[in-house]
Amino acid sequence: MALDLHKLEHLIAVAEEGSLTRAAARLHLSQQALSTSIRVLEREVGVPLLERGATGVALLPAGRALVEDARTLRGLARAALRRARDVGRGEAGALRIGHTPAVTGEEVTALLRPVSAVRPELDTRVSQCYPADLTARLRDGDLDVGLCRALSPGPGLRRTTLGRQRLHLAVAAGHRLASGTAVLLPELADERFIVWGHPGRSEYTDLLVGHCRAAGFEPRTTRNPLQGTPPVTAVIGTDGVAFVTAPPGEAAGGRVRVLALEPPVFAPLHALHSPHTAHPGRDAFLAEASIS
Repeated sequence: MALDLHKLEHLIAVAEEGSLTRAAARLHLSQQALSTSIRVLEREVGVPLLERGATGVALLPAGRALVEDARTLRGLARAALRRARDVGRGEAGALRIGHTPAVTGEEVTALLRPVSAVRPELDTRVSQCYPADLTARLRDGDLDVGLCRALSPGPGLRRTTLGRQRLHLAVAAGHRLASGTAVLLPELADERFIVWGHPGRSEYTDLLVGHCRAAGFEPRTTRNPLQGTPPVTAVIGTDGVAFVTAPPGEAAGGRVRVLALEPPVFAPLHALHSPHTAHPGRDAFLAEASIS
């Protein structure tokens, strides 16, 4: 039995809107047409997908399972269409890379150098996005590779480790530790750590908190209010400290000092991608890109 991608798109819209009325408006359909489409889909699947109530609709367990896989199927269809167009036009195709703010532009550039050496014709396009957007765009086929740290791949995606990077400590130039060159992690128990996501809601933050716990203390954390900025700049104008992958020394035009952190702790650099699509440029990137 073949599933109709249009009907799956209808189900996704209902799931995201939580209302047949809003989903119909989004899809530019009448509510009756959308309701009919969903009921036909339920007959094709053979089980109810939605629970309809006076206040709206909610996904039943079967509906949630189908939506999860439908998002992956939608992304695969979009990727297949884009690749066919590229081949038909005689183009090498673009490699679209997204990265979270925890991965700097300089690190992306370093990863791309060996790839460009073996695939100089590759048209690479890089954009920054937040973790939830990164996985959604990968699933929807809008990105080919997503670079991140400690982010779970989610349904339909695979995670490849490109390497581990040593973490250091960034402090503002006026911080009490700024005159030194190195610091022991257990000595930071009374410091306030600036992080990029709330503990328990960010896997990268949880990894950083785990390093502190392994050193024998529970860190005080504050979420960086300037989201999307380079990690090393998070401490400017604050008395906080931050884990960074930048090398020890001056940074941000002298406004930041990066200290060597002892004992060494590391953060992984991951690439998320779909294992179900064909993309020679992406495969070349995964084969050549590495960082230490």
